[in-house]
Amino acid sequence: MKPVVIDHIGIAVKNIQESLKFWEETIGIKCHGIEEVIEQKVKTAFLPIKDTEVELLEGTSEDSPVCKFIEKKGEGIHHLAIRVDNLEEALEELKSKGVKLIDEKPRKGAGGAMIAFIHPAATGGILLELSQR
Repeated sequence: MKPVVIDHIGIAVKNIQESLKFWEETIGIKCHGIEEVIEQKVKTAFLPIKDTEVELLEGTSEDSPVCKFIEKKGEGIHHLAIRVDNLEEALEELKSKGVKLIDEKPRKGAGGAMIAFIHPAATGGILLELSQR
């Protein structure tokens, strides 16, 4: 596996528009698009900082993973995403090493990326996303 860069840090929020006020007006990072990923029941907003991004995540239904996360832990850091050169190869390598995966095959994520998640039990409690753009 060849990690390239920290792709983004996902932050679970109750309301993207309210959260954007802080990130844009206070911190000065401008959002470059809001997108809904219907399959994942989430709305996302990306705020670029050089080679990485802050991704705000708002659940679109009560049974969405983001809403369940907020209900259990409150708003805050949801996941860390690392960009890789070849997601399929990375997943095969991790499987061969016995790493517990949430996604054994890449799936479509926001921003046209292909993504897959590694289970927090394998990473010391961090939900880790692998991303290929």
